[in-house]
Amino acid sequence: MSGPGEHTDGAWSGRNEIGGSAQIWGASVQAAEIRGGVHVHQAPQARPPVPRQLLSVPAHFTDRDADIAALEELRDARRTSVPQLVVVSGPAGVGKTALVSHWLRGIAEEYPDGQLYADLGAQGPDRPLRPGEVLDAFLRALGVGLVPVQLAEQAALWRSVSAGLRIAVMIDNALSAAQVRPLLNGAPGSLFVVSSRRRLTGLITDGAGFHQVDALDPAAALELLARGGGGSRVEQDPEAARQVVSQCAFLPLAVCLAAARLAARPRQPVAAMAAALARGRGPLELLRVEGESAVHTALDESYALLPPDAARAYRLLGLLPLTHYDPQLTAAVCAVSLDEAERLLDVLMDGNLLQDVGPDTYRFHDLVRLHAAGRAKEEPAPARRAALRHFLDWCLATTTAAEALLTPSHRRLDRDYDGRTVQPTPLPDQETALAWLDVRRLDLMAAVRLSAGSGHDDATAWQLVDAMWPLFLRLRPYDLWVEAHGLGLDAARRHGDRKGEGRMLTSGGNGLCHTGRYGEAVEWFDQALRLAEEDGDVRQQAQALDGLGKAHRGAGDLARAEEYHQQALDRRESIGHTRGAALSRYALGELALERGAWHTAAGLLAHAHTTLRAESDPYDAARALAHLGRATACAGDPAAGSRQLAAALEEFQRLGSVHWEARTWELLGQCAEDGGEPASARRSYERARALYEPLSPSDTHRLTGRLRHMDAGAGPG
Repeated sequence: MSGPGEHTDGAWSGRNEIGGSAQIWGASVQAAEIRGGVHVHQAPQARPPVPRQLLSVPAHFTDRDADIAALEELRDARRTSVPQLVVVSGPAGVGKTALVSHWLRGIAEEYPDGQLYADLGAQGPDRPLRPGEVLDAFLRALGVGLVPVQLAEQAALWRSVSAGLRIAVMIDNALSAAQVRPLLNGAPGSLFVVSSRRRLTGLITDGAGFHQVDALDPAAALELLARGGGGSRVEQDPEAARQVVSQCAFLPLAVCLAAARLAARPRQPVAAMAAALARGRGPLELLRVEGESAVHTALDESYALLPPDAARAYRLLGLLPLTHYDPQLTAAVCAVSLDEAERLLDVLMDGNLLQDVGPDTYRFHDLVRLHAAGRAKEEPAPARRAALRHFLDWCLATTTAAEALLTPSHRRLDRDYDGRTVQPTPLPDQETALAWLDVRRLDLMAAVRLSAGSGHDDATAWQLVDAMWPLFLRLRPYDLWVEAHGLGLDAARRHGDRKGEGRMLTSGGNGLCHTGRYGEAVEWFDQALRLAEEDGDVRQQAQALDGLGKAHRGAGDLARAEEYHQQALDRRESIGHTRGAALSRYALGELALERGAWHTAAGLLAHAHTTLRAESDPYDAARALAHLGRATACAGDPAAGSRQLAAALEEFQRLGSVHWEARTWELLGQCAEDGGEPASARRSYERARALYEPLSPSDTHRLTGRLRHMDAGAGPG
C-alpha cells in the first residue's frame, strides 16, 4: 500500500549484450551474453548520518570538575575488553542530566561512531518506555530499516549492529536495572552512562561503576546565581545571596530558576528574592526529601513572574501527556497563531522553565513538568477540556494529512475533528510526513491512550489509530501496532462505529500476523468477516478473507489459505475492486510458488503486476514482479526470469525498500543455483545476507545456513 508513482517495465526483449569498455553502477544481473572489458561496481550504499543525540548543556553549567574527574576515574578503571557502564545517581534537580551531557560531549571524539540518547521516562507523564521501544530507536538511528518484533531478537540485532562500533550511550531517567539491562550491547568499544534518582545497585553484576551527584557547594551555587542573572547584585549583598542558594537547597535547577527571576527584575535586590523564597517555609518543609520543596518554591516564584498569556501556556502544556513540545503543537493547544506560540515558548525559555533540546523542540525538566501539571488544575475545567480537545484534534488532523500523502490507496474513513479551529503541521512531501510520524510515534500513542481512557473521546481514539496506518506499515513498530489496535478496537465498539470496528479488526489482525500471533489474528479476522457480512459490506468481507488467508498461511495451512484468498478475489471482482483483486492474485501466486505450480504462479503474478502498475502502486507491483521472475525461471525461462528480477531489484532500490531488495537478491541466488551456477548464486546470497543483517536476524540466519550448505556441497538449506 504505497504512494502513487509509475513503475518501469520489467520485460526486456532481444539479446542482452554490452560491448566495449563499459562500466555498470548499481545492481547488475547477467541474463544472457556480456562481452568486452566490463567493469562491474556495486553502487555506494547511502549511509545514515552518525547519530549525535546528546542534549545541549545549560549555558551556565558550573563547577562540576570533581564530578567529571570521578567519572573519568570510573571509566579508566573499567576493563577495555567489556563495555564500560557508569551509573550516575542523585536527587531530582541536582543536575545529573546536565553533568552527563557535559561529560560525554567532552569525550565525543573518543566515540566516533556516534552518541545515542534515550529518556526512559521514569518520571514521565506517560508510562516508562519499554526496552523494545528504546532498542527500536537505537537501531533506526544506526540505519536499521525494519526492527524485529521480539525483545530477544531486538537485543540480538542491537548487539550485531553495534559490535565493533565505538559509541557512547546516555540512558536518562532509568527506573530499574531490569529496564536498563536489555540495552547493553557487550561491545568493548561502547560506553553506557545511566542516570537515575535511584542507585540501581542491581547493575553491579553487569560491571557498573557508580557515582552519586550531590548538590553544589555554596561557592559554586553563588557563582551559578551570579552568572545566571544575579550579576553584581550577588557581590553587593552576599548574605542575601547565601540565603537564596541555601533556600534553593544548593540544587542547580532551583538556583537557575532564582537567577532567571533576578534577570527578569534587574532592579530587584537579592534580599527581596531571599524573602520571597523564605515566605511560608518552615523547618519541616526545608527538610523534605530530595530538595523538591526548594525547587517547588523557586518554581512558584518563577511562575508568578510570567505574563498572563505565558502563564496560561505553561498551564496548558502541563496538561499534556508529553515530554517534548514544538511551536505547531503549542499554537494548537493554546489556540494562538504560530508566531504567538513561538513568542510564548521564548518567554518560558527566558524564565528557565523550558529547555531547548533541538530545532524548534523544547522540554520541561521532570520537576518543572510536574509543577506545570499542578498549576494546570487552576485552569477552569472547560478550558482544560478545550485544550485537550485541540491537542487531540491536532494529532488527528496532522496524522490524517500524513496518511493521505503516504498511503493514498488506503480507503479513508470519516474523521471527527474541527478543521476550522486546529491547523495541522504542514507536511509538504512524503519524506517529511514519514519523518513526522517517526518522531511523533510515542506522542501519538500517548494521545491514543489519553483519548481511549477519557471515556468520551472514543471516536478520536480509533480514528487516530486508523490514521497511523502508514506508520505501522512503513516503520513496523510492532508493539505499538498491536497495542494501538487493541485500544482502538475497544474504543470503536464503545463508540458504536461498525466501520471503525471492522477497520481495527483487519488492520490489527495484520499486526498480529507480523508478530507471529496467527491464532489471535484468525480470531480478529473472523470477527471482522462476521461484522462485514451482517452489514453487507462486500469490500470489507474481502479484506477480512484476505487476512484469514494470510494468517493461515503463516500458520502453515496452505490449503485453507488458498481457499480464503480465492474467496477474497471473487468478492473483489464482483464489486469491481481492481487493485484489491490484484493483491488477491498476488497472494494466490505466492501460494502457487510454494506448491511448485510454476505456470499457475506465473499467470497470476503477471496479471497482478500489470494491474498494480496501472493502479499506480509501484511497491506492490515490484513485489509481484520479483515473484514473477522466480516463477518464470522455474517454469523454464531463466533468462526472462532474471530480467524480471533485475527490473524488480532496480525498483526496490528506487523506492528505498531494503528488505525487498535483499529478498530479490535471494531469489536471484535461487535461480542461479537452480541453473548450475554456484559462483553466481553465492554472490547473490552474500549480497542478500549483507542487506538482511541490519534488518532481520532470522533471514540472516537462513542465508548463512544456505551458504554453509553450498560450501559443504549439500545444496540449498
